[in-house]
Amino acid sequence: MKKLEAIIRKSQFEEVKDALHLADIDFFTYWDVTGIGNEMAGAIYRAQVYETRFIQRRIISFVCRDHLVDKAVEAIVKSARTGELGDGKIFISDIEESVRIRTGERGPESLFIKD
Repeated sequence: MKKLEAIIRKSQFEEVKDALHLADIDFFTYWDVTGIGNEMAGAIYRAQVYETRFIQRRIISFVCRDHLVDKAVEAIVKSARTGELGDGKIFISDIEESVRIRTGERGPESLFIKD
């Protein structure tokens, strides 16, 4: 099992959400965050200078079975990419164990509902 955490632009969230559902990722957690990037430039809009280093982002986090990792990463990359600086990152970590609290099921079987 793997845990994926993706930091994406808030503006790309709906596209990423839909792409993950098509990649068989049916449950994930997300929250809004603000990050500081390395870019030193500011944006000018209507004669106002806006700091672009402080960027509104959304983190998506989920655990999936190993065989879905590549499909999920591809879905995120394709749907979150704008081609501009600051499109985000994906982090992948190993998960040793998972337990479904309701049933006590352990391991990858605890991640999905059986028919």
